[in-house]
Amino acid sequence: MTTVVVVKKGGEITIAADSQSTFGDTRLAAPFDAKWNKIFKAHGGYFSICGSAAHDLVLQAALKKAKTPDFTSRMAIFESFRKLHPKLKEDYFLKPDEEDEDAYESSQMTVLLANPHGIFGIYSLREVYEFERFWAIGSGRDYAIGAMQAVYGQDDLSSADIARIGVETGCTFDVSSSLPMTSYTLKVE
Repeated sequence: MTTVVVVKKGGEITIAADSQSTFGDTRLAAPFDAKWNKIFKAHGGYFSICGSAAHDLVLQAALKKAKTPDFTSRMAIFESFRKLHPKLKEDYFLKPDEEDEDAYESSQMTVLLANPHGIFGIYSLREVYEFERFWAIGSGRDYAIGAMQAVYGQDDLSSADIARIGVETGCTFDVSSSLPMTSYTLKVE
């Protein structure tokens, strides 16, 4: 599980994530993990995933192979992930089954994307949301969202400050999240 946040404020966007991986009752903390950064850069933006640990390498590899994906708008991101879904099944052996009553096959992952065009969430059925202020995913998301809501209106806090507060709060209360954290800040177009 994890705590990942995105924040847009004052012409800047910050994405931040904790560093812990969890395998059942076993946690892999940053000092024991050679690659604990949960955020990666691709196609002009920063991506972070929650769900199976396998998703990280799979999505990185799939995005490297993707031919001109477009992440500039909600609809463009939807189309890019729609085109990516068959590749995830064919090339990376994604098992798309979740619930029998689901209307669509699942991609089995939740993704936050921060790029110069905005902050976006991509969910397992390829739903895409664009967020105006902030959002969080992972097991520490509720704590992070509450903390960011409480401080967002403070004029002296930047997007990076608010993201740090969100991840730190998630790590304080969620047993599946821990520090250190990684964050990246970029300018809004």
